[in-house]
Amino acid sequence: MNALMIYPQFPDTFWGFKHALKLIRKRAGSPPLGLLTVAAMLPADWELRLIDLNVTELTDSDLAWADCALVSGMVVQRGSALRVIARCKAEGLTVIAGGPLFTTEHAEFEDVDHFVLNEAELTLPPFLSDLERGKAKRVYSSDEFPDLGESPIPRWDLIDRRAYSSRNIQYSRGCPFNCEFCSVTELFGHGWRTKSADQIIAELDGLYDLGWRETVGFVDDNLIGNKERLRTELLPALVEWRKGKRGMNFSTQVTINLADDPELMKLMVKAGFDTVFVGIESIEAGALTECNKKQNENRDMLEDVKRIQRAGLQVQGGFIVGFDQDTPAVFQRMTDFIQKSGIATAMVGLLQAPAGTSLYKRLVGEGRISSLMTGDNTDGTTNVVPVMGLESLQRGYRQVLTDIYAPRNYYPRIRTFLREYRPARTNSRLRGWHVVAFLRSIYYLSIVGKERFRYPGLLIWTIFNRPRAFPTAIVLAISGYHFRKCGELLAS
Repeated sequence: MNALMIYPQFPDTFWGFKHALKLIRKRAGSPPLGLLTVAAMLPADWELRLIDLNVTELTDSDLAWADCALVSGMVVQRGSALRVIARCKAEGLTVIAGGPLFTTEHAEFEDVDHFVLNEAELTLPPFLSDLERGKAKRVYSSDEFPDLGESPIPRWDLIDRRAYSSRNIQYSRGCPFNCEFCSVTELFGHGWRTKSADQIIAELDGLYDLGWRETVGFVDDNLIGNKERLRTELLPALVEWRKGKRGMNFSTQVTINLADDPELMKLMVKAGFDTVFVGIESIEAGALTECNKKQNENRDMLEDVKRIQRAGLQVQGGFIVGFDQDTPAVFQRMTDFIQKSGIATAMVGLLQAPAGTSLYKRLVGEGRISSLMTGDNTDGTTNVVPVMGLESLQRGYRQVLTDIYAPRNYYPRIRTFLREYRPARTNSRLRGWHVVAFLRSIYYLSIVGKERFRYPGLLIWTIFNRPRAFPTAIVLAISGYHFRKCGELLAS
């Protein structure tokens, strides 16, 4: 069986880093981890080609070679997925689809021959068995959640190694919390399931043996879902593994209650983590109660953020506007919080309601779902009919993005962060790509960009005040350039 494994294209979004990637001569952020993991579960006699449309094209010769196409993606990739499926069907290929997009919206894809939904560890084996016997059904799904102990090492050999700026792995699935707008628990449940530390070390060994020395993102929805297991199993194994190895720092996603555990933060930094994404969502007490974000309630989140930064972890923040409790004052209050916090990478989005979530079900009952969501909460659209009024919400949202990524605000915010940040010495090594990025960024940011003297000024300030954070300053400046470009496109 000749199988094309196709990953649809992402639109130009904040998290695509399209404008930043060109400065470091990469074509995409990270390879499609889900497809690479599925590839390791397929029969050994299948011939596989990975076509990631974010780094390459799907050619006529690819289609002529193939017997079938396996397509996976997220909701934000819906448009590209539809085009890919239509093209494959026109060439007579059998189309097999899975992943979050199809798990939540498979009824919208009439041209797909077989759906392998939910988690592949459970649904792929019966599909492959039926396919071999010529009796494959159209839909394979499961309400159960698999043990991750048998999840295989992803097929890194299928990717173009030069095309990506990072690599991702997964340690856990599931989240113990129940945020109203979040689809994680609908897809993966509340139970926190993990691979073993040995599995993770084997995956890291594979990447290291292939020459990878840069960032590895743990794409867990909440790495600290079980703090004690993390503290006693994974982190000590990572600390031991990194002895004698150069490079390879880690990033991940956590909840704000990480700030309550200084020893855990210290151990994470020692294990190689230097960046955490935190879902702050809102600083309005009413909005947090509305969306059931209990872990964020009754906290001094500004101090929490700074505590995490001082521990040696850069905080990237997720923010949402458009809750029923939001008033027009929310936009300036959010802007002020972001500036004071020093969160350089602030993903501010409009509230969207993913199908199947508690929010979606509530708003369907209220007649306030206007369409399918785009999956990109930073594109200025929403499938929610907002209490504030759509025009007021969009106008305020655009103003937030304009303000926080304007050079006059963004560069002082980086300094605010760097004043708090205490990076581990091993996390701040200047690497070859930093030099390339630095030289290209000088042109794009200081000569043709709007930053002018702000960027050189930041670098000079960093050299004299936070020299160990110099590589971080370069990366943040380049990221800000990307975010500003996206904001300008949205404003236009």
